[in-house]
Amino acid sequence: MPKFELEEMTVTQVNHLPIIKAFAKKLQLVETINSIVASQMRVSVGHVLLAMVMDTLSGRSPLYRVSEFYQDKDTHLLLGEAIDPQAFRDHNLGRALDAVFKAGTVHVFGEIARMAQLHFDIDTHLLHHDTTSISVYGDYDSDDPSLLVTHGHSKDKRPDLKQFLVSMLCAEGNIPIFGKSEDGNKSDKTINNTLLTNVTKYMAKHKLGQDAFVYIADSAMVTQDNLNQFTGPNRFITRLPATYLECSRVIGEAVEADLWTEIGDINETQATRKRPAAIYRAHETSVELYGRTYRAVVYHSSAHDKRRHNRIDRAIAREKKELDKVCKKACATPFYCKADAQAAADRFRTMGEYHAIAAEIIEAPRFAKGRPKKEEPRTPLRIEYVLSLRIEEDKHKLERPRKEAGCFVMITNLSDDNEKQQYSSEIVLRMYKEQYGIEKNFGFLKDPVIINSIFLKKPERIEVLGLVLLISLLIWRLIERTLRRHVEQTQDELPGWDKRKTVRPTAFMMTTKFINILVVKAQRRRSLVRPLKPDQMAYIAALGLSPKIFTDP
Repeated sequence: MPKFELEEMTVTQVNHLPIIKAFAKKLQLVETINSIVASQMRVSVGHVLLAMVMDTLSGRSPLYRVSEFYQDKDTHLLLGEAIDPQAFRDHNLGRALDAVFKAGTVHVFGEIARMAQLHFDIDTHLLHHDTTSISVYGDYDSDDPSLLVTHGHSKDKRPDLKQFLVSMLCAEGNIPIFGKSEDGNKSDKTINNTLLTNVTKYMAKHKLGQDAFVYIADSAMVTQDNLNQFTGPNRFITRLPATYLECSRVIGEAVEADLWTEIGDINETQATRKRPAAIYRAHETSVELYGRTYRAVVYHSSAHDKRRHNRIDRAIAREKKELDKVCKKACATPFYCKADAQAAADRFRTMGEYHAIAAEIIEAPRFAKGRPKKEEPRTPLRIEYVLSLRIEEDKHKLERPRKEAGCFVMITNLSDDNEKQQYSSEIVLRMYKEQYGIEKNFGFLKDPVIINSIFLKKPERIEVLGLVLLISLLIWRLIERTLRRHVEQTQDELPGWDKRKTVRPTAFMMTTKFINILVVKAQRRRSLVRPLKPDQMAYIAALGLSPKIFTDP
């Protein structure tokens, strides 16, 4: 390397950011945004959003002094253009957000998702939908806001804060292909209905796969209007809410019949002694909802729902307390007729829902007052009858409720013979279990390391911030998917935690392998301060990238 004056050299800590840039380049992120969003800004809106995405995925809070974040960064290397960090001041960021809002956040994300589907061959046959709330600070009072930031049912358990919702549709479990910010007080049922009305048109417009798909959502989807949407080729899988009488009916019938199909353990992660794997069984049946018959599968899990068991335990304790009070009063009240005592005893034997009451009738003779005369037999004035009651938990009565507590019901319109064969009860359960992937996405969106207390001046800008978070999540999941596909195809495990190999690498795991990556720049030439280590090279190869991403803009 030729000699340079010290002041001509700069050293930048890039960590994993060149990998983020490489995936953004595959998505043509900057070009796609600039082709949609009209702007007269000196720095393009595409580069502004890319800068915000990188800031988000660096582990900082987006929109918080972004210009300072890039103060000591090689913007040419990370963003593809040499951009003055002052271009990312709050004023310019706000202008960029306003321009994106005018172009339409759903449209922008749809085109980016289309590029992801094109370059990464995302399977859009299975679609998972869910919503989450994101809390904000500030008043956000306006006459006619595009996004109503207000109080609602807080999934963050922060009812004191206003919020907005993020609605997300994911393919292959985790990869978002649709995302939209919703009013903070909007119900999941309404959001489901709106999405179901337009999802086919949305996917066709953005060329996101075939028209036919299986829509997978939580129990909020089960309404008459939502179910009426599935009259064509599209199918659904959802969980039947316990509030429906049909749910308790089919669970009771399944427990009574005791005819189960063994499924076993379906966990992808290895079970531990403290967290044993759940063992599943299935019972096929049907339910009738709003005049239509749907295929229903009752599942029983060995890992019983703790909340339901706690509810049963509370009901048992409550009933025991009430029975103690009633029995104490009954035992203190005498009967003057044995038949009346017997009738009362019979009533108590059948009184408890969770308890068995053992009732015994004891004869209690009553004598005249005073001491009887010597050597005269003591003759009772009358015979009274008192109850002796003993309360115990009835294991026989509790057996069925406890078995039912471990049951839940899935419903679907995958109901003809071919579909039942293709989508067995085990497959239906596995497909619904992938809903956990979208829950992990919400954990990403609300991670305090990524997004701290949101405080923007306009609801419109909050909506665009939601877009930035969705783009960040899309890139994050594409990285993780690429790593896992490499492991599946090559059977080569990647370095994981504690110097152990792993078959389930994560994007976060990847970032920990590239801490303190330094790039030195002298004039127009860049090079790594230290060569990449074998673990780092393994991840670069798994991602299908070249080490040159750390030195070439």
